[in-house]
Amino acid sequence: MEKMPTAGIILAAGSSSRLGRPKQLLDIGGRPLVVRTVQTALSSLLERVVLVLGHEAEAILASLGPLGSEPRLVVRVNSRYGEGMSTTLREGLEQVADFPSVMVILADHPFLDYRLMDLLLTRFRSSDKDICVPCCKGRQGSPTIFGARFYPDIMKIRGDAGGREIIRKNPESLLRVEIETEDSFFDIDTEEDLVHLGLTPR
Repeated sequence: MEKMPTAGIILAAGSSSRLGRPKQLLDIGGRPLVVRTVQTALSSLLERVVLVLGHEAEAILASLGPLGSEPRLVVRVNSRYGEGMSTTLREGLEQVADFPSVMVILADHPFLDYRLMDLLLTRFRSSDKDICVPCCKGRQGSPTIFGARFYPDIMKIRGDAGGREIIRKNPESLLRVEIETEDSFFDIDTEEDLVHLGLTPR
């Protein structure tokens, strides 16, 4: 099956209701969290990166600075982000539906590393599977890669859901890539998460 090139879709439209302020703009290590995620994606083997914004889109877009004009980066605003994550995922997929595979990336994972992304891409492209997830100690995480065969299923997702149900229903299509640490799985939802992860926002 055709798997290259691969586009990345960064889901960054949420309202961060549990945190009480846009986590995309948290200053982590001197950079807004969304900038860290975009830079990580652009450092990987992904041929195109779609950043989908929603809540506080104008402020988040401004935080990108010159990064926003990178030729491999496409920025879109999901005006329906209040209806759930699925609308953001669909908005992103519509921009890269001609790519034979996509990597779905969550914007609130501060320890995501481009080397993990490249590992997933390399393993996925050399396999006969068309879903790929990282695993550690029996736990599945993200980012996740989907082949084009699953695009129609992704476009049918509704509400505050991503591709987890597609993964669950298609075990025969799943490639699990074992990794050494769960760091890349950690996400930020609350102030307690920041303390737990040893992150100090400015």
